Amino acid sequence: MRSRRVGLYVDVANLAMNGGYGMRYDVLREFACRDNAEPMRLNAYVSFDAERAEFDYSYKEGQYGFYSLLRDFGYKVIQKNVRWYVDESGNRFGKANADLDMAVDVLLQSNNMDRVVLVTGDGDFVRVVQALQNNGCRVEVVAFENVSSELRREADLFISGYLIPNLLPTAPTPTKAAWGTIGSRMRGVCYNHTAKGYGFLRAMKTIAPDLWRIDSRQKDSPYYSVFFHDSQLPDEVNFTELPSRSLIFEFEVAEAEGHESGMQAKKMQLVSPQRRLLTSYSGHYHSYSYSHSSSSGSSNSSSGSSSHNHTSAQAATASATVTTPPAANPSNGNSTPPLNGSNGSNGTAAVVVADAVTSETV
Repeated sequence: MRSRRVGLYVDVANLAMNGGYGMRYDVLREFACRDNAEPMRLNAYVSFDAERAEFDYSYKEGQYGFYSLLRDFGYKVIQKNVRWYVDESGNRFGKANADLDMAVDVLLQSNNMDRVVLVTGDGDFVRVVQALQNNGCRVEVVAFENVSSELRREADLFISGYLIPNLLPTAPTPTKAAWGTIGSRMRGVCYNHTAKGYGFLRAMKTIAPDLWRIDSRQKDSPYYSVFFHDSQLPDEVNFTELPSRSLIFEFEVAEAEGHESGMQAKKMQLVSPQRRLLTSYSGHYHSYSYSHSSSSGSSNSSSGSSSHNHTSAQAATASATVTTPPAANPSNGNSTPPLNGSNGSNGTAAVVVADAVTSETV
């Protein structure tokens, strides 16, 4: 029996602006080929500001180093140069939209493939997904933030990149324990919650072929079931929201105390959708509001701010060229950003939760 043939297509600029900064491309390849599939195409679509590279040596070297690392992992790097324009108000802006190039390549190269993995959250790929499926291809989508709800529904499999083991670094731990072991940090979603003040998280323990085996009691299931108590929930999450597939938590793994799952989640933090705590003073109406933060160039990458100040879908389209990922760490193929979802609120005022960025955009 021949190996399955897979094509992996990555919109690097889209990911950098929408939660995927610091992603490990070697792990992504492992996930795409998880059933010993043969990688027919590994395409990474990047944007490059040639004008900036003329005077910014660190930017130029950083980008070239990142592209070289991608090639080391077996990716073909498709470079889209930034084009600069001036709007009616005299503001200068750049564009390097690789969507069309990526869509055309997928359609032309997929004839001999069994599976296509698209790494993007852009809703413009819905028709591409449908065309691939009509041609007999299974289509899987991996993305982080600002994922089109229609794209999620159309894909044969959608999985958040946050949930794939080691694809995106977790917050560091003193023990540096491996993902899924006691003392490590991992991510999961709440699939069951009780009125007794506790629930269970589903977390992927390893990259395995049978991702559909979600019942952790099955022998070949690649998932853990992790007990948690409501006292471990982050402040910005109310237990009435649970269970939920859309809320992704990062947590520390500890030994369970008297529960059959064997594992317990502590120090839980909300990773996606990113939220922040707002204060509401006495007499003010408590309400939900949305706050879209704009993304700046890769000059902010040294502090990690560009990775988790996620832009809205509109802003991402308008500034797709100025948020190309900074140079990766040559030693491990990624740059580790700080954890999402930290709150900076304090004081005595009442607390109101607000989504900083919605996890789905239509």
